[in-house]
Amino acid sequence: MAQRKVIITCAVTGAIHTPTMSPHLPITPDEIVTDAVAAAEAGAAILHLHARNPETGQPDQTIEAFARFLPRIKQQTAAVINITSGGSPYMKVEERVMPAARFKPEVASLNMGSMNFGLFHLLDKYKKFQHPWEKEHLANTRDLVFRNTFKDIEYILETCYDNGTRFEFECYDIGHLYNLKHFLDRGLVKPPLFVQSVFGLLGGIGPHPEDVMHMKRTADRLFGDQYRWSVLGAGRHQLAIAAQAASMGGNIRVGLEDSLWAGAGKLATSNADQVRLARSIVEGLGLDVASPDEAREILQLKGGDKVDI
Repeated sequence: MAQRKVIITCAVTGAIHTPTMSPHLPITPDEIVTDAVAAAEAGAAILHLHARNPETGQPDQTIEAFARFLPRIKQQTAAVINITSGGSPYMKVEERVMPAARFKPEVASLNMGSMNFGLFHLLDKYKKFQHPWEKEHLANTRDLVFRNTFKDIEYILETCYDNGTRFEFECYDIGHLYNLKHFLDRGLVKPPLFVQSVFGLLGGIGPHPEDVMHMKRTADRLFGDQYRWSVLGAGRHQLAIAAQAASMGGNIRVGLEDSLWAGAGKLATSNADQVRLARSIVEGLGLDVASPDEAREILQLKGGDKVDI
């Protein structure tokens, strides 16, 4: 039977899209706060957060960058705060994990395997860029491996687990589920596992409905009742995959990190736009959107009063 309470996660800005791609992408601390709070008000129980340089829009994984908006978001919403440990594919693991180690959030993301991470195909869509780094950022992914070795994963787990932080295990392919099973068998991760299946990024599993079903079947076989499933579809696949997963008992993630769109050819003007669309899918299926406290119960989180933000 489908889970009655569906958790909507909103990934507010990420490290993939660049300022040229949308005028609505949150860049500054004020923009990130405004968009995050509005997304929570629209129905997002979890806010997945990255930081950026407010002048250039470049990904910024320093503690100082996160400190400019995390306390303000926590003061204005009861949503679960989820800090990335993925950062950017160009960063070393020691840099990527610093904000999660410092602020001890309820949830941190954790990529479950190395992969080719192709964004270079987006170059053809833009004739000019606002900042020189954007074109280089995209072009260099032709020869980029996003490194997440077993040693790297262990490092993040060891750095954060004593803080009571749970993880959004980001699985971009079937092998990443088997990597997660390896860590479960070793007792280094504990159920319920929050498995975020990622579809449609070049280098990972595709966005076909059969790919979504294959990921779910494999996770069911490996983890049984020890996991909670969520999905994100990249780009134009976001809402179709969200609808399929919700109908299969899953949770969903939306946000401008994953897609800039709110329908065919229509840029989302905010993260809340996408959250409202996700909510309409959930409620249209006769399901309920989980509140932050219901998400905490489903995922067995430590509570917002036990973070260091």
